[in-house]
Amino acid sequence: MAGQKEQRVEAVERALTILDAFGDNDPRLTLNELAQKTGFYPSTILRLAASLERFGYLNREPDGRFRLGSSLYRLGNQYQRAFNLADYVRPVLRELVEETQETAAFYIKDGDRRICLYRHHAERMFRHYLEEGASLTLDKGATARILMAFSGEPGLFYDDIRQKGYYISLGERDPDTGAIGVPVFGVGNALIGALGLTVQMPRFTPEAQKSQLDVLKSSAGELSRKLGAHSFGGSKSR
Repeated sequence: MAGQKEQRVEAVERALTILDAFGDNDPRLTLNELAQKTGFYPSTILRLAASLERFGYLNREPDGRFRLGSSLYRLGNQYQRAFNLADYVRPVLRELVEETQETAAFYIKDGDRRICLYRHHAERMFRHYLEEGASLTLDKGATARILMAFSGEPGLFYDDIRQKGYYISLGERDPDTGAIGVPVFGVGNALIGALGLTVQMPRFTPEAQKSQLDVLKSSAGELSRKLGAHSFGGSKSR
């Protein structure tokens, strides 16, 4: 959180880095492979692996290779039982509104429609009339384009959106508003939904678009990481 001194425990971060080295394509890793993936010395890995094995987070097989332990499966089940998407998304929407003073929303794809799952209104005189639960088409609007692009819709138009990682619409769905949309990912970098800002056209200047895009991408990147995505940029616009 901003304003608070960051506290880090190096040994814990190194242990977590070892666990993060495993993936769908790398369910079992040798000591040398772990060293290559993490950048740690083999002696460091062996020391940390001993503690991880003791608590069931890592197993070492007879051939010397490592694999994830059953404690992670137990924690995963507990996480699924306790998981509530709103607990993650709503704070992000509130922070977006506080920082940009514009209306923020989170959409998901539902068949051939998009659903406004969560929304937080800005305290300006302009109030976008869509509310939570609204169902819209996927052929217009910034978040609609994002949901289509990152669901694998073919075509150069969507290739460009995937390459840029965002989409800006100008009066596509409503001639009085513009919008910015970015994707939000989860475990395995699977698409979860789209985060968007809706802005009244007179305020949607090129300068405003750039600053709002930077904030939105940063928020989406942080939300994606909290939802389990790996290596999601959330980088500044260029």
